[in-house]
Amino acid sequence: QVQLVESGGGLVQPGGSLRLSCEISISSFTSYSIHSMDWYRQAPGEQRELVATLTSGGSTSYADSVKGRFTVSGDVKNTVYLDMRTLKPEDTAVYYCHVSGWLINVAKDYWGQGTQVTVSA
Repeated sequence: QVQLVESGGGLVQPGGSLRLSCEISISSFTSYSIHSMDWYRQAPGEQRELVATLTSGGSTSYADSVKGRFTVSGDVKNTVYLDMRTLKPEDTAVYYCHVSGWLINVAKDYWGQGTQVTVSA
């Protein structure tokens, strides 16, 4: 089994910062090879959008809307972080952690339960 647990969401004022964490746990009986971990977000009434990606090789990529403000870091085999700075009201959303990889030889991905981020004065 592969599980993702997010933490760190909350209420913050515009211009503030938050750090989200995503901890991955893989049971010892599961052979899962990770390709990358991502952060997605979904605002009310909107589609889920990709925010940032960290690959197993250490490469990162970001949505244009968060470049220069958000940083993804960590170890895809342990815990991945999303540092969010200069937050704006439009960053308000439920943030989800997502992992892509191979379960033996089959592509398989998993999602966390989500954590709410609210940016408001």
